[in-house]
Amino acid sequence: ALARSVLVTGSNRGIGLELVRQLAASPRPPQHIFATCRDPEGPRGKALRELAAQHPSIKLVQLDTVNLPSIRGAVRAVGSHLKDQGLNLLINNAGVSSHATLHSLDSREMLSAFATNAVGPLQVAKEFLPLLEKAAKGAGKEGLSCSRAAVINISTKLGSIGLCLGVLEAPMYPYRASKAAQNMVTRCMAAELQDKGILCTAIHPGWVKTDMGTEKAPLTVEHSVRGILTVLASLSRDTSGAFLDWEGNSLPW
Repeated sequence: ALARSVLVTGSNRGIGLELVRQLAASPRPPQHIFATCRDPEGPRGKALRELAAQHPSIKLVQLDTVNLPSIRGAVRAVGSHLKDQGLNLLINNAGVSSHATLHSLDSREMLSAFATNAVGPLQVAKEFLPLLEKAAKGAGKEGLSCSRAAVINISTKLGSIGLCLGVLEAPMYPYRASKAAQNMVTRCMAAELQDKGILCTAIHPGWVKTDMGTEKAPLTVEHSVRGILTVLASLSRDTSGAFLDWEGNSLPW
């Protein structure tokens, strides 16, 4: 199995929902799949609830990544399911897009994107750190891997400063700047947590046909997620702190 326990943020649609679906349907599914979103019982959680009804491994957990009491409530809920075990794999998938240009953006939109795309994943990782540390200690494994303990940040090549001049069609200032900040968060966490046995990697899922990616995108969500899960299974100490795409290729920061 990729990991005994996995938590996915923003799992009610798009890439998050497909991650939960493919994990649950895998030949050796995780024992616990914590599918989190802001309102799992609301209308936008319908597809997730239907999926959870088919798989006892899926546990629905309320988690708003920009609300600290909500994050802490999710930590308590997940901890009560895991009992004396830790959390092996945290996938920070929740994010917001923005197509703001230099002329149209305002500070509120900029700050909102940073809150969700950069501060949110950092805060979630911070609060779940005790459960990740417990998994790293209890796994009985050496090295770094998703089956031991890992934080995976779903990033985007639009946050790459190295590629920026080659991808000019959309300025998207709040989105691109906040994702570049999230990439730095990944690098810093990788450096700080490797000695605790926790791997941290940023993954670009490709341009995917989702609500955020739109129908113009060339990649299906099924194809993207299949690739992401294959890459996650291959991660090691050599790829902690890396920025990879869904096919395992390295991307420039």
